[in-house]
Amino acid sequence: MHVQEKSGQDAYDPQAIVEKWMRVWQQRRAFEAKGLTTDEGDDRPGSYVVSMYPYPSGDLHMGHGEVYSISDAIARFGRMRGHNVLTPIGWDSFGLPAENAAFKRDLDPRDWTYANIEVQAESFRRLGMSFDWRTRLHTSDPEFYRWNQWLFLRMFERGLAVRRAAPVNWCPQDATVLANEQVLQGRCERCGAAVVRRELTQWFFRTTAYAQRLLDDMAQLKGRWPDDVLTMQRNWIGRSDGAHIDFRIAGRDESVRVFSTRPDTLFGATFMVVAADAALAEDLCAPDQRAGFEVYRDTVRTATDIERLAADRPRTGVPLGRHAINPMTGEKMPIYAADYVLSGYGTGAIMAVPAHDQRDLDFARAMDLPVRVVMDTGEPDPAETGIAISGDGVLVNSDEFDGLRKDEAIVAITEKLARDGTGEAALAYRLRDWLLSRQRYWGTPIPIVHCPVCGEVPVPDDELPVRLPEIGYKLRPEGGIPPLASATDWVNVACPTCGGAAQRDTDTMDTFVDSSWYYLRYPNPNYTDGPFDPEGVRRWLPVDHYVGGKEHATGHLLYARFITKVCHDLGLVPFVEPFTRLTNQGQVIMNGRSMSKTLGNLVNLQEQLGQFGPDAVRVTMVFAGPPEEDIDWADVSPTGSVKWLARVWRLAGDLDPGSLGADPAAGDRPTRQAIHRLIDETTRQMEITRLNVAIARLMELTSLLRKAIDRGPGAADPAVREGVGALARMLSCFAPFTAEEVWERIGEPATVANCMWPEADQSLVTQDLVTCVVQVAGKVRDRLEVPADIAEDDLRELAVQSAKVLSALNGTDVLRVIVRAPRLVNVVPAR
Repeated sequence: MHVQEKSGQDAYDPQAIVEKWMRVWQQRRAFEAKGLTTDEGDDRPGSYVVSMYPYPSGDLHMGHGEVYSISDAIARFGRMRGHNVLTPIGWDSFGLPAENAAFKRDLDPRDWTYANIEVQAESFRRLGMSFDWRTRLHTSDPEFYRWNQWLFLRMFERGLAVRRAAPVNWCPQDATVLANEQVLQGRCERCGAAVVRRELTQWFFRTTAYAQRLLDDMAQLKGRWPDDVLTMQRNWIGRSDGAHIDFRIAGRDESVRVFSTRPDTLFGATFMVVAADAALAEDLCAPDQRAGFEVYRDTVRTATDIERLAADRPRTGVPLGRHAINPMTGEKMPIYAADYVLSGYGTGAIMAVPAHDQRDLDFARAMDLPVRVVMDTGEPDPAETGIAISGDGVLVNSDEFDGLRKDEAIVAITEKLARDGTGEAALAYRLRDWLLSRQRYWGTPIPIVHCPVCGEVPVPDDELPVRLPEIGYKLRPEGGIPPLASATDWVNVACPTCGGAAQRDTDTMDTFVDSSWYYLRYPNPNYTDGPFDPEGVRRWLPVDHYVGGKEHATGHLLYARFITKVCHDLGLVPFVEPFTRLTNQGQVIMNGRSMSKTLGNLVNLQEQLGQFGPDAVRVTMVFAGPPEEDIDWADVSPTGSVKWLARVWRLAGDLDPGSLGADPAAGDRPTRQAIHRLIDETTRQMEITRLNVAIARLMELTSLLRKAIDRGPGAADPAVREGVGALARMLSCFAPFTAEEVWERIGEPATVANCMWPEADQSLVTQDLVTCVVQVAGKVRDRLEVPADIAEDDLRELAVQSAKVLSALNGTDVLRVIVRAPRLVNVVPAR
């Protein structure tokens, strides 16, 4: 897209300048951080700005354009403010999408993945991203995933990596298990297939061992991370204070322990519910109930956790033919298997108090079970209304505890349970351990050998990495069997301990493992003595500013915090939180909906770049709203950005060359004051990452300078030249190619990318105030303190909005307003 200028000069061509400045930046190594790979000293404060790295599923898309436009503006601003900025780039190059795409094309996932990486790398360069390319890494390189395996083994040694049978989320289309965080409304986040539950033996990282620390350390992030992200993590971890309560089972020696946040309602427990898919249900089931139980259990396993917990789902269950003994009342309570209790919560069993829990009440009414009120709140009997009592009140029907309020009763009943040896105060968390096994080929092999004699044997460190067999195009999932299981030459090995016949583990790691620590390796991606260079960590970590989507709040961001704490405990890093400051970006949508091929509303980033140029697309992305808000591409257009950038380009061409080198202080003072106020306002907005407002101020500055050239003080005024130079420097954060071209056109040396951010002269920013007398029909009604250089239109608006003026007018229409800025306004009412 070309914009022809009125002056008759050559048109502004946003495409023609791209190759030129890409070449200059590369030749001058403009964006390389000092001291990255050497002991090269640098007195500037370091600043480490990282975006969540891209997945190479094809070329860059609109979402990439947005997030990297934001992070690049932050990085460029830091450099111009005198910081030694490191902005790295890498690729999250393992995973299902690349594997599936490669198989559709009968390609090895390697070939497909690395070809896409090269395409994306070139697109990043053409977008003008100021990466330090020396940091480049790919998580599918053996040199990287070797350290996935090394970290896994350190966690295995400490009991933080464990293998056990568990009900898992199974995606039948992708033929692999999914973590809870990868299931969205009962469907696979990758392919959209309905997820089912299966019982499998899998590897887990014990995130639950760090649940309280993950909560406590959020204090370090308050005010630096978005509040809603912290709330999402807090809710996902889900700490609950309560008690463990032991229920004897009639006819058995073993008791069943349950967790409850409401031990005060124990006298109201009238039955017990066990998750139908929990091992406990199978263990408790009486022989004469087994046939019916097994049919019901298999039905439950086809439903997702979200479906099972839905409030409007009919309550179903089957009796297990057993009774639990209420430790307070001594009453026998029937035990049921049901779908509304999940096996992953506590022991998979709950005490049911139907009068005070809606789900229990719904189940009791469906099964005709007793409902006993033990908390009097003045609400009607739930057995009649069908609505559980949830408020606080005083205990009733609870023997010696009658009359106690909720908090008092929780303490008193918990203490009695402890005295009787039937319970104790306890904590529980909603957080589950991180399921990291994947039954696919394109991922990090798990470095464990299974020996029939020695059990689970870690691969020795000096044999790492355990490389993927290079026949990936042949290794496809069949019937739920991991692809690696068919690579017999790779699977069958000698046990590292006894030397006997053994087999490698055939699962691969979830790609969330790769992304949980990659930012630690960027400062020296070629380091060979450990997962990351301790000196690089000392210089650059933790990350000063991290940019990425809020959709990762309970997945990647939580896992990265967990792994950082593990690395701290291993003595590898001196901090416990990886990201000091977090900025979320919204989505780029179209006509109010997420872009997808199915909806036919995809917008191709490359087509936009080809039509409008990278600068206009970047400006449009950032100017559309605050970073965290979604951008509806149907509501915006880069056409306006092209026109604005062309106006900036023309300012440079219209400057009088004779003003080069002139002292700005000799220029027109009101013009300088206006320029420096806009510099000051832009700076403040950049500091709080309100980038869209910063661009708005640059647009104001453009209009100000256009008027100054066209109407005075003129193109030769040193203040005008100062303003155009300041505009070019600030613009480089958003439209780097155009900014470079403008900087060169006004005769300045070097590249604008390596210049300092303009400093606002506070003596010019501070406005001189004068007293303006406001009259109504010639009588003084108000006095206003206003800037000495206030415009007539602005002063007129202030005067007619004055409360005293409105009172004097008393509803009378205004005939005219006489303004003598800045000292006098006379409002003439209509007669």
